[in-house]
Amino acid sequence: MHIRGDHAELVVGGRLDVRSAADARTALHGAVDAGEGDLVLDLAELESWDATGLGVIMGAHRRAGRCGRRLVLRRVPPQMQRLLVATRLHRILAIEDAVAAPQVGILTKP
Repeated sequence: MHIRGDHAELVVGGRLDVRSAADARTALHGAVDAGEGDLVLDLAELESWDATGLGVIMGAHRRAGRCGRRLVLRRVPPQMQRLLVATRLHRILAIEDAVAAPQVGILTKP
C-alpha cells in the first residue's frame, strides 16, 4: 500500500487491508488533523481493500467530521464501488468521479 499527497488530497494505491491498516490510519489521521476543508482520497490506484481497510476509511470519515472536514472519495474502482453500495456506505460517504467499469461485449450499430 502507498499513500502520497498532502492534507488536501491523498492518492491511495495498492492494497488497503489488515497488513497496511495501521500505516494507512496514521497517514489519513495525520492528513485530517493537518488541514482544513475537504480531504480528497483518490482511489484510482487502489487494487483492493478488505473489511479492515474499509474500517480505516470509515474511521477517517468520522475523524474528519469531528474536525469540521469532509472526507471525499474520488475515482473509486468499480469493484469497490459495488461494495460501498452493498454495504450502503455510499449513502454515508461523499463519493465523486467513480471509475467506470469497462464495457465488454457490447456491440453498437453505426
